[in-house]
Amino acid sequence: MNYRWKPSVTVAGIIEQYGRYLLVEEHTPKGLMFNNPAGHLDPGESPLQACVREVLEETAYAFTPTSLVGIYLSRFSKPATPEDPEEDITYLRFAFTGELGAHDPYRALDTGIVRTLWMSMEEMKATQARHRSRLLVRCAQDHARGVRLPLDTVYTDPSVYMPGGPA
Repeated sequence: MNYRWKPSVTVAGIIEQYGRYLLVEEHTPKGLMFNNPAGHLDPGESPLQACVREVLEETAYAFTPTSLVGIYLSRFSKPATPEDPEEDITYLRFAFTGELGAHDPYRALDTGIVRTLWMSMEEMKATQARHRSRLLVRCAQDHARGVRLPLDTVYTDPSVYMPGGPA
């Protein structure tokens, strides 16, 4: 059997104002959980574009990334359901920070998102049992430590944007 392991690529917005971080509360198979505004990289987009899109879809805020906070690898065991078997998933997360723009109060939040909220580092640490991602606190800690990498640290080749790939 030829098996090629492929991690799921995700992006996250690490957005802080006045010592509090923008989070979402969302429905998951384990109940209501907290997460950074985050999601999967879609075909034909760069990690930067995916982050802008995900923050908008999950919070209704415009977002302009200014720096990469870090690249993170984590593993998650998705429990079995009556429809699906147990699944071992590895996530490769690109976390960006930047400037929060205008909020669109008329924009519907992504399916499953209940609300947005702001939490301090202490509040995030106190609610870890309700975190969707084990990386939520780590990303905020790296942000608070001042970790900032240039956006061009993550290069996207133009072939990504070509339908059907390069000729």
